[in-house]
Amino acid sequence: MPRKKPSPEEIVAKLRQVDVLVSQGRPVAEAVRTIGATSFTYYRWRKEYGGLKVDQVKRLKELEKENERLRKAVSDLTLEKLILKEAAFGKLVSPARRRQCIEHVMKKHGVKERLACRVLGQHRSTQRKAPKGRADDAALRADIIELATRYGRYGYRRIAALLREAGWVVNVKRVERIWRQEGLKVPAKQPKRGRLWLNDGSCVRLRPERPNHVWSYDFVEDRTHNGRKFRMLNVIDEFTRECLCIRIDRKLRSSDVIDVLSDLFILRGVPGHIRSDNGPEFIAKAVREWITAVGARTAFIEPGSPWENGYCESFNSKLRDELLNGEIFYSLAEARIVIESWRQHYNTKRPHSSLGYKPPAPAVVPWPAAPPQPASPATSNVADKPTMH
Repeated sequence: MPRKKPSPEEIVAKLRQVDVLVSQGRPVAEAVRTIGATSFTYYRWRKEYGGLKVDQVKRLKELEKENERLRKAVSDLTLEKLILKEAAFGKLVSPARRRQCIEHVMKKHGVKERLACRVLGQHRSTQRKAPKGRADDAALRADIIELATRYGRYGYRRIAALLREAGWVVNVKRVERIWRQEGLKVPAKQPKRGRLWLNDGSCVRLRPERPNHVWSYDFVEDRTHNGRKFRMLNVIDEFTRECLCIRIDRKLRSSDVIDVLSDLFILRGVPGHIRSDNGPEFIAKAVREWITAVGARTAFIEPGSPWENGYCESFNSKLRDELLNGEIFYSLAEARIVIESWRQHYNTKRPHSSLGYKPPAPAVVPWPAAPPQPASPATSNVADKPTMH
C-alpha cells in the first residue's frame, strides 16, 4: 500500500522535531532519519515550510485557495469577455440568432453550453429546443427568391404583396424574416432635396381629387447600345398613379406632345389639369393653345422645383431604377417593346405602396371619363395653385 503524502501541518511538525533534536546536539542526518525522510526531502521541506508554524501553514493554505479562486474568476471573466466579443458583431435580437452564436462560441472557445447561455442571455431550454419550421417554408422561400431575382429593385413589402396576389396567405413579418435570412437587400438611393415653402410654412401643390382630374407628363432620356439618344414622354394620372402612355422616339417636339395628348383625350376623356415643368415642348404656344381649345387647363411648376411635379418624378425614378438601369437596348424598336411591356406590368401587376400595395389599374376597363368642360373665354388657361395645409 503506497505511503500517504503528509499534509503541510505534518511536515511543519516533522521540521520542528528535527530542530529540537539538533538543538540537543544530535547530527542533522540522524535527526532526519528519525522522521522517516531522506535528506533531499528534508531540505526541500525546509525550503518550502522552514520557519513556519502550524497556524501560519493553515493561513497559507487559505491564501492559496483564495488565489486559486481569484485566478479562476479572472479566467472566467476573460472567457466571458471573449464570448461577448464574438457576439458583438451583430444584434442578437432573436432566439435563432442567439442559438447560432452560442453554437459558434462553443465550437471556437470550447466552453460549456451552460456558460455560453448564461453570458449571452439565452435560456438553456430555448437553446436545446430544435426549431420546427412550417411545412411550406421551403416553397415560400423559393418563391421569395424567385420574385426578388425577377424584380431586383422591389423590397420585401412589395414582394409580400405579390405573394398574396399569387395565393399565399402570408404576412409581411414572415416575408421580412425569410428576406433577412437569405441576405436579400435593396440599396437605398434617396438624395436630399430642398422644398419650396411659403411664409406660412405650407407647400404649394395642386392635389388630384379624382381620376382624370390632374395628369402630369415629363421627358426621360436614355441611349441605345450604339450611343444614340432617345426620349420618352411619360404621361400619368396623379390620382390613380396609372401610367397612361410612354411615347418613345429619337426626337420629340411640341407637335408630338399634341399628338400623344390627342390620342389620350379621345380614349380617356379630357382631364381637368395637365401638370408639367417649364420645358420648351410644354410651354410652346401651340401646345398651350391646343390644350385650352379642348377644355383642359395647364399647371406649370415653379422653375427649378421638380418636387412640385412629384408624382411624375417618382414614376420616372422607378422607370429608371427598375428598367432602364438594367437593360441594354440594341434598337429603338426593342426599347419600345420592352418599355411598353414594363408599363403594362406597372399598371396591372406591380404593387404600389401608396395604394395599399395594389396595382394602379388591375382591371382592364379604364376609369370612366369625365365629360369635357369647355373653358370660359374669361377664365385663364393656367390653373391656380391652392395652398395645402
